Amino acid sequence: MSLEVIMKSLETVERNLAAMSEKADGELKTLGKVSADTKAALDNIGTQQRELADRLTALEQKGVLRPEGEAKADGWGDQLVKSPSFKAFADGGAQKVRVEVKNTLTGSDANVAPHRTTGIVPGAHNILTIESLYSHIPCSSNAIEYTKEASFTNNAAEAAEGAAKAESALTWSLVNMPVSTVAHWIKISRQLAMDNVALAAYVDARMRYGVQRKVETQLVSGDGTAPNISGFMDSGNYTAHGIADAALGSALKKLVLIRKIIGDLEVAGYAPNAIVLNPADWATIETDLLVSAVNAVRVAYNQAGQPMLWGVPVVKSVGMTADTFAVGDFTQHGNIYDREGVVVQLSESDSDNFTKNLITLRAERRLALTSEVPAAIRAGDLTPA
Repeated sequence: MSLEVIMKSLETVERNLAAMSEKADGELKTLGKVSADTKAALDNIGTQQRELADRLTALEQKGVLRPEGEAKADGWGDQLVKSPSFKAFADGGAQKVRVEVKNTLTGSDANVAPHRTTGIVPGAHNILTIESLYSHIPCSSNAIEYTKEASFTNNAAEAAEGAAKAESALTWSLVNMPVSTVAHWIKISRQLAMDNVALAAYVDARMRYGVQRKVETQLVSGDGTAPNISGFMDSGNYTAHGIADAALGSALKKLVLIRKIIGDLEVAGYAPNAIVLNPADWATIETDLLVSAVNAVRVAYNQAGQPMLWGVPVVKSVGMTADTFAVGDFTQHGNIYDREGVVVQLSESDSDNFTKNLITLRAERRLALTSEVPAAIRAGDLTPA
């Protein structure tokens, strides 16, 4: 569909929408409600409008909205006469003109417009991995309360016939975990939001990523001090591995340490399903293996391309502090409670937005992490003393 056809179709849709809106207003006044037929017609027109808007956006991204060819960039003189301050001066409303002109072209021929590529060049984007380790449970409150095993003394023993049986001890503690909010905002012009759909969508996606990137760090190392999430590396949410350097031998100490911890977890009754490392530390481990004379240890990869060490998936996370790590049974360790997913809202009713034609875009998410079984994760320094 050509640009001309789309524009004519949009005009027709707008006329139909105005007519149906007037009809709906009339029904409200006379009948007190809008008829089902009118509602259906309005919905149909709205669908047509969205489809045409999508087609227009597609043409814009393909760069075909300039039927006369690419527009020539404004020279310094053009910028001056088009500036608001010059217009005010010409109308007699100002006694002097100050215009910041931009050197839009570096070449000598200002009649040749620069080539404009389609799309937007994105910034850096970390891969986020921690959330997938936990089960997600929706919640409707501002706090999560759960009962956690505090201690278990297992005195189970053989008993002779008629003799007193051994008594074990089990204690509990009640934990209240508040739901945390992770949010940020940015201001964009109303023109950007309305006129450049592709760029506005990019800003939306970037804001969502910003929230999720912060959540990644908080789930690992948030200190639990309000309003922070209590991450799984927060004190009390994991068990320190307690292995000293002297117990690691002389070769490939990091690998030996990880293997010992996997064994400790298995003996304790847990099934480790992740080794969480900073990407830089994983790179060090792989290069150590590459140059090592010990050939017995090799990194394998599963079908998804994820590295495996000692049969346990390696999870690289920028949220993990360098030279620290965790090995755990994350499915047993706890849960993520989702109060709200990432919500993006736009508003003109913020400060002086209305008068400045600005829109405030806010992205936020509400969630909590419950570390219900600290013994399911062993963590600490990757190079212990």
